[in-house]
Amino acid sequence: MKSRHPETDAVRIRVEQTNEMEHSSPLFLTSSFCFDNAEAMRAAFADETDDNIYSRFSNPNSREFTDKICALEGAEAGYVTASGMSAITGSFLALMKQGDHLLSCNAIFGSTHTVISKYLTKFGIEYSYVSATASEEEWRAAVRPNTRMIYLETPTNPGLDILDLEMIGRIAKQHNIIYTVDNCFATPVSQRPIAFGADLVVHSATKWLDGQGRVLGGAVVGRKDLIKDIYLFCRSTGPALSPFNAWVLSKSLETLDVRMERHASNALFIAESLDKHPKIRSLRYPFLESHPQYAIAKKQMRNGGGIVCFELKGGIDAGIAFMDNLQMLTLTANLGDTRSIASHPASTTHAKLTEAERQAVNITPGLIRISVGLEHREDILQDILQSLDRVMD
Repeated sequence: MKSRHPETDAVRIRVEQTNEMEHSSPLFLTSSFCFDNAEAMRAAFADETDDNIYSRFSNPNSREFTDKICALEGAEAGYVTASGMSAITGSFLALMKQGDHLLSCNAIFGSTHTVISKYLTKFGIEYSYVSATASEEEWRAAVRPNTRMIYLETPTNPGLDILDLEMIGRIAKQHNIIYTVDNCFATPVSQRPIAFGADLVVHSATKWLDGQGRVLGGAVVGRKDLIKDIYLFCRSTGPALSPFNAWVLSKSLETLDVRMERHASNALFIAESLDKHPKIRSLRYPFLESHPQYAIAKKQMRNGGGIVCFELKGGIDAGIAFMDNLQMLTLTANLGDTRSIASHPASTTHAKLTEAERQAVNITPGLIRISVGLEHREDILQDILQSLDRVMD
């Protein structure tokens, strides 16, 4: 049979059907698995077979979710974890050691910055940051002899900078550096970093992959040899994804393609509608021609994703007033939901950064991040406009 499209695999990949002949994959809510005899048990523990042993190591529901993510990202192998941060941290600690250097984009999720700056240094792992808008020459100049990994997210959170995946991939390959991309904002529906040279792709499955704000989860997929090291580290340290969450997330992937089409079309409409609003100083969306990296976005993304961010002219007071006056949009510590969400990054997701660090990645006091949901686009826009009307300039 001719190879299928990834969107089909996201629907059709499933665990082996049981004797009950169920159409939907069953839940495997078990901590451990049984063996017919001592030899089979010995072989499993010796890694001579792929038999399940313990759900901290593997579980049919986790395997189904993993296989779907690998199909969507075009990856050789993968491992799924309890959260996005456990996937990121597990990748760092499994693949780097004392004396190694991590080269990262400076515009990253606040918790990732905390792990890099506060905890990796305790293990003797050095790090340095490159601006999200750095040139190829600046990226090359930042590489050190002991650079083990390049890490970035694109689009960045929350400023929506777009990094050139292909350009950075060339640098990583020339220096034999592990290249890791956080693809949470774009999802594999919009962007496939492995096609542009990435060795590993990490996800907070809690966001768009689930899409309904129900469960926590994470994933890392990519080169088989690197995933094996991550798997061995994680199976010993324990950030396993629960079978129930894996089952939920696997079902979620069946609708990811159609959901992201609606999220992206709604987001583009919101961005175009607000672009010249008198109370907004600046607005960013990757597929607006006014975006400074519009050409890169069009080269490596299928759509602009579901996030719109804008800077209010009134600064912190305007930002707080805007949040407080919303009537439909939700204020919550999440994104990528069916329901539209507004957040104020400077006081929430990126509050642990210093003021200088926030300024360096354009997280200004009046910055608002909108995770555009699946409601009717006119209703989303109307709530934003009525709140803007009540904000002082």
